[in-house]
Amino acid sequence: MKIEYQHIFGLPRKIVWKCIKDEKVLGNTIPNCKSLVQVSNGLYQAQVDIQMGPVKDVFALEVKLEKEKSPAYYHVQLKGKGNLGEFSGKADLFLSDHQGSTKLNIHSDLEVNGALAGAAQRVINGGANKGIEKFFLSLEKEIKKNLYFIRKGRNIR
Repeated sequence: MKIEYQHIFGLPRKIVWKCIKDEKVLGNTIPNCKSLVQVSNGLYQAQVDIQMGPVKDVFALEVKLEKEKSPAYYHVQLKGKGNLGEFSGKADLFLSDHQGSTKLNIHSDLEVNGALAGAAQRVINGGANKGIEKFFLSLEKEIKKNLYFIRKGRNIR
């Protein structure tokens, strides 16, 4: 399943870049995230409660950020496993300046296995796009909430 997505942040790219990889910010913005831990540089493990139509399960996720080109690009490898099946994916995230804001483009590919694959493909496709949109709207809100601390060079709350 291929997913393309674009989001415009009303924030400078330098700030978006810093926050899009911050453990606290990500943990607060991944929908239904139960936990998120950075286990090494660029490698995260998470527990996420996924609820899309008939699909309801807790997934163990591994997220790996690589091939970073600050502040414009990185590649993400994603693996998830739950009782209903497994999924794996990869995504390329591109950030660019856009009229005083930041434009984010995502090109991704997701493979789903097990009973999860048997769920209505339309529900998963629609749910994935809605989940991505919800994530980036929450991310922008979280960044704006922490903007004072970010600009002062303090730790994000």
